[in-house]
Amino acid sequence: MIRNWLKIFIYQLRQSLLFSGLNTLGLAIGIAGIVFAILYWNEEHSYNAWNPEKDKVFQVVVDMGKDMRWAYNVAPLGPILKEKAPEVESILYYNNNYFNEIFKYNGKKELVERIFDAQAPFFSMFPFEFVKGSAQNPVPDNNSVALSEKTAERIFGSVDPMGKIIQYAGRDLVVKDVYRIPGKSSVMPDAVINFMKAKLDGNMTEWGNFNFGMSVKLKDPADRAAVEKKIDDIFYEHRTLSWAKEAGMTPEAFAEKYGNLKSSLEPLSTVRLHATADGYPEGSGNYQFLLIMAGLSVLILILSIVNYVNLATANAIKRAKEVGVRKIIGASKGNIVWQFLFETTLLSLFAVLLSLAIVELSLPYYNEFLNKELVMVGAQFYWQIACVFVAVVVVAGIFPAMYVANFESLKVLKGNFGRSKSGVWLRNGMLILQFSIASFFIIGSYIVYSQVNYISNKDLGFKGNQVMSVLFRFKQGETNFDRYKMIKQELLKIKGVVDVSAGGFDFGSGSGSSSGFSYKGGQNIQAKNMPMDYNMLDMMNIKLVDGRSFDPKIASDTVNVMMVNQTAAAMIGAKNTLGTEIDWNNNKLKIIGVVQDFHVTGPHEQIPPMAFFHYKTIKWMQENMSKIFIKIDPQNTEGTLAAIEKFWTQKVDTEYPFGYQFVDQKFARTYEQFVKQKNLFSLLNIVVILIALFGLFALASYSIERRMKEIAIRKTLGAETSSLLKELSRQYLVFCVIGFVVAFVPTLYVLQLWLENFAYRISISVAPFVIGFVVLCALTIAIVLAKAYQATRIDVLKYLKYE
Repeated sequence: MIRNWLKIFIYQLRQSLLFSGLNTLGLAIGIAGIVFAILYWNEEHSYNAWNPEKDKVFQVVVDMGKDMRWAYNVAPLGPILKEKAPEVESILYYNNNYFNEIFKYNGKKELVERIFDAQAPFFSMFPFEFVKGSAQNPVPDNNSVALSEKTAERIFGSVDPMGKIIQYAGRDLVVKDVYRIPGKSSVMPDAVINFMKAKLDGNMTEWGNFNFGMSVKLKDPADRAAVEKKIDDIFYEHRTLSWAKEAGMTPEAFAEKYGNLKSSLEPLSTVRLHATADGYPEGSGNYQFLLIMAGLSVLILILSIVNYVNLATANAIKRAKEVGVRKIIGASKGNIVWQFLFETTLLSLFAVLLSLAIVELSLPYYNEFLNKELVMVGAQFYWQIACVFVAVVVVAGIFPAMYVANFESLKVLKGNFGRSKSGVWLRNGMLILQFSIASFFIIGSYIVYSQVNYISNKDLGFKGNQVMSVLFRFKQGETNFDRYKMIKQELLKIKGVVDVSAGGFDFGSGSGSSSGFSYKGGQNIQAKNMPMDYNMLDMMNIKLVDGRSFDPKIASDTVNVMMVNQTAAAMIGAKNTLGTEIDWNNNKLKIIGVVQDFHVTGPHEQIPPMAFFHYKTIKWMQENMSKIFIKIDPQNTEGTLAAIEKFWTQKVDTEYPFGYQFVDQKFARTYEQFVKQKNLFSLLNIVVILIALFGLFALASYSIERRMKEIAIRKTLGAETSSLLKELSRQYLVFCVIGFVVAFVPTLYVLQLWLENFAYRISISVAPFVIGFVVLCALTIAIVLAKAYQATRIDVLKYLKYE
């Protein structure tokens, strides 16, 4: 029997090779979309899945109020929490970000990119596999280091690294351990050091310096709420009550002005996709984008299956007599159903194999799009593909099989292919669904394009073209600002260098420092600290809306003055901001200028309040100087860059490679993900329209094929071609309108949710919906009229000669 079914399948395949090819291709595209989504989904959910401690380890996030949530904490919290919370097994302080440094061994230098500074409990919370050494006492002090297996091979080659001494930032470190990371993790360092003690000791009395990442490991995850409350109580006792007393305020008044800190413990098991603040150096995944990818992939698969069903039922007319004959000679309805399910299984198998080929060829581009390294391997992946295959066979195969099996033998042998009204409604419903999905993608593409175009062309408040942002490393024994002044003098001597300045922030990543200030004891304003050199605003074409900038001729400009941006000025609420004296960290500073708001992070983010200082005004901010900005003449860019690099590597930093980025290019990367979403939507829009047109063509072919005798009779009676075309295309235009109406509300809702990612966004007007409707109707009419016109050119004798 199987052999007979296979012969019939091959025969039918040969008879309609183009038809079957389009059917399989459409299904393969839909399955390929699901495969891409599965790969992305698996990779994001694999973070920390290997970690046996993932449900016991929590990052501590502090809610500062006013939409500020930090995965940073204060040094004195840990010891007090350990004493007051027996539920806590261990506490870990760490630097939230990786940093890079050169390791030296036997005269060999290796730049290690991902160095993680953490206390010893790190390896109990992230129990990596130890290739050498022991997990009992890894990295016990600031004289030791643990290396990843790959880093150890780079530095030592085949030499056993255990006990070897490497030079790191002017000090010797002993290699204590070599580890291997079992899988994706929120922390995946190349090396682990433990320099935290000195940093913590220097901040042990400071309840306002949120400088450290902090994680806790609980004995029982069920105690999470109890530990959160104890952290809140500690903050209330040591911060709110203490600071209120010093300020001569009641705790209630202090809390109203500065807010009460609230903590939350976020489990390592879910922190990758559901963290409210980034506390680990690998950052957070984009859960919304993950859902968007999955949702769009499911929509395309549904569209592909609907298209397959429509094509299959349209093709069924050609096989109606075959089915009638088989039923007359004894084939049961069940036998017919299994035969067509068998054919669907074979086509679906071809579609799956073709989809895997499409994915394999497209995977490099997909990885570049997501900035990942996804691969099609793993038992989980193959089980998921098997499930997709079974689902496609069942969903795509049942209806066409049942449809064909229910043909009445005598009627079909006479040429009557009429079906029940329920079957007609089902097919029409599927066509409406296709129109709805196509409407969503057409309208969505227009709105996504408009929003991305809006933020791409938005006035940023600064001009970063031809301005380099150069990485500036701290050098022991000198303050960064003193070194900067000498470097600036030498850089300005290089031909092609127009200007040089410095700022304790970077365009695209913002400022990592924030402090609160108030005016006349009013509401506390938490502003970004923006230390800079005199000429920084002028070089970046950042305008002043009131007052003046810092002036090297006025001595007080490096002592007791500051500037604020428009956002901060509005929050201060003074009638005249200029000359206003504010209380900044117990310093009385006078405002001399109001800076026009400009974007320092992505254009999709709200501009925060900013406080500007000259570097000399707040001495400790000089240690935050990590960028030097160099504006160059565009006439000889290559020559100028070469001269700057030569000077830098010979006079400024002889050990590290010269690193720079152009400000405008770096800033563009802040909204790169949205540009990619726009491109993705546009690509999927083309795919969806093509698949929908295949389905429409199939259903139009099916419908018109059933009415060929009616068309022949009407032509014989003198019906004009225009009236026939109008009659044949009317119902499809109605379905198009219904599909558009069905899609209207879901499309509006989903795109409004997407636009909530942007602080600055377009308003959804009627234009995308009008354009989407016109495009959809135009494509529908074009396809249907093309098929209908072909039908009106028939030879009427062919259909009426036996009547």
